[in-house]
Amino acid sequence: MSENTTAAGAASENLFRNALPGILSLHAYTPGMPIEELQRKLGIADVIKLASNENPLGPSPKVSAAIAEATKGNLGLYPDGSGHKLKNKIAEYHGISADRITLGNGSNDILEFLARIYAGPGRAVMFSDYAFAVYPLATLAQNAEAVVVPSHGADHPTMPFGHDLAAFTRVLKTRPDVSLVFIANPNNPTGTWNTPQEIEAFLDSVPPHVIVALDEAYFDYQDVELRSDARVWLDRYPNLLVCRTFSKVYGIAGLRAGYALSDAKVADLLNRVRQPFNNNSLALVAAEAALADQEHVKKSVELNASERIRVGAELQKLGLRVLPSQANFLTVDFGRDAAPIHKGLLERGVIVRPMGSYGMPNFLRVSMGTVREDDRFLSALREVLAEGQR
Repeated sequence: MSENTTAAGAASENLFRNALPGILSLHAYTPGMPIEELQRKLGIADVIKLASNENPLGPSPKVSAAIAEATKGNLGLYPDGSGHKLKNKIAEYHGISADRITLGNGSNDILEFLARIYAGPGRAVMFSDYAFAVYPLATLAQNAEAVVVPSHGADHPTMPFGHDLAAFTRVLKTRPDVSLVFIANPNNPTGTWNTPQEIEAFLDSVPPHVIVALDEAYFDYQDVELRSDARVWLDRYPNLLVCRTFSKVYGIAGLRAGYALSDAKVADLLNRVRQPFNNNSLALVAAEAALADQEHVKKSVELNASERIRVGAELQKLGLRVLPSQANFLTVDFGRDAAPIHKGLLERGVIVRPMGSYGMPNFLRVSMGTVREDDRFLSALREVLAEGQR
């Protein structure tokens, strides 16, 4: 080994020496591949993306109009750091006081706030396996312990890979160091869900000092009879926080806006760690306009519901197992390593999400698109599967 190599190694060790152990244990979150990246890599001009659970209809026309109007103003000025107008519109929509709302740069921001406040050395954060990748990232970044509760098994008759909230309750009784619990309902990346009765039973079992974050990013895509009335629960359980986002059904993922509903005292803590101006001026006006156009939400939900049924049936005709979903995606079991199938789809200009990083290497997650986009995915998949059988 040369002296230069030895010196370089020593320099690298010095750079990591004072980094927090939790950070050193992390792997960076890998988002769904952008369309431009596939175009660059393979030279494919016509690409569709069904990897990141975005709304294929995009934002409401009212959002586009609001953004156009906002750009006529002075973008050299900072945005309203309190988000006053948007918070009041959200408060009106949910029938809650504005002091119980915290705005985030997407709902991911809220998850990070919670970890900064309630996690740390000597504390633990509880969540299910096969749950949103940001939960362990936020936990380990604060040097807290991740308590990962096994999900329902792959062979569960109704909710394979779903959150087992009865197991959450059992584990919580043995772990007094748990300070924060994350529950995704519906869950990403599986699409599975818990009934309101299951969630309420769990909330009844949680000590009042343990914060429960109910992550409802996909709430609007659920069938109405399955939706939880978390707004009522907020008054009964001061330790409950509900996360929502404008990135999914509202179609403004590119602008990053989300929010939390909570007890006013919890909101006060969240706002102490929230960075000033975490929502830019265009995100604020876009979110306000998006919330006001519930007709666009209805149209988006109806398209998703019909495509989720149709695409799921077509996948089952191909002999594939499709996990139950109440979100805007389907998670598909190919019964073998799905990496070659993912590669074959990319070569045909179709981007879906591999699940290897979630410990599900035989699965791909497919966002619901327009009818045309979904037909193209199904056609490409048939080609890939047929090619693999030769």
